[in-house]
Amino acid sequence: MTAGSERDYGLDDDYEWARPPDGGWTADDLDRLPNLPSRTELLDASLVFASAQTMFHASTVRLLEGALVEQVSDAFEVYHFFSVTLDRRNRLEPDVLVSRAGADFGPRQTRLLPEDVTLVAEVVAEDSIGRDRDAKPRKYAGAGIMHFWRVEEQNCRPVVHVYELDPATATYVPTGIFHNRLELTVPFLIDIDLTAVNRRR
Repeated sequence: MTAGSERDYGLDDDYEWARPPDGGWTADDLDRLPNLPSRTELLDASLVFASAQTMFHASTVRLLEGALVEQVSDAFEVYHFFSVTLDRRNRLEPDVLVSRAGADFGPRQTRLLPEDVTLVAEVVAEDSIGRDRDAKPRKYAGAGIMHFWRVEEQNCRPVVHVYELDPATATYVPTGIFHNRLELTVPFLIDIDLTAVNRRR
């Protein structure tokens, strides 16, 4: 390391990082630990912090959430950056999710359960490629969430990889890759112009 290239993290020699308890953190701990960064997730009992969003990520989340809010029926609710407790050791926060409307129990609710969630979507980020392409879909499928979208960037536009759960194997099966337009009949009728990602409404 060259002189002057060290990063200044603003931490002195006496700073103490939070140490996980024996067995790791639990899903309930995310509601109790003080001063957690926003968008903290729990993956296999370990805390995972999200990095700053890119413009592509923010625009794609806005596009998907807006289209879903407009197009799904009143039987569903649409959220972004809201957590789902999959089990005691895993509490993830999809970029966008759709749940049944009856899963909303009031303004102080901090999470959903997988049986209430119909669809989760993850927009792949540079710092979360492994989680978004591998770890998260395995966790969502294992928890029984029926539909999963993985969104990749290609030429500054979103490409949506669509998966549906095979209940016999508890794994996702690919059902299509959508480049310019996302048109689906399950889990509901949806039609999203993916080329509109940077357009103002």
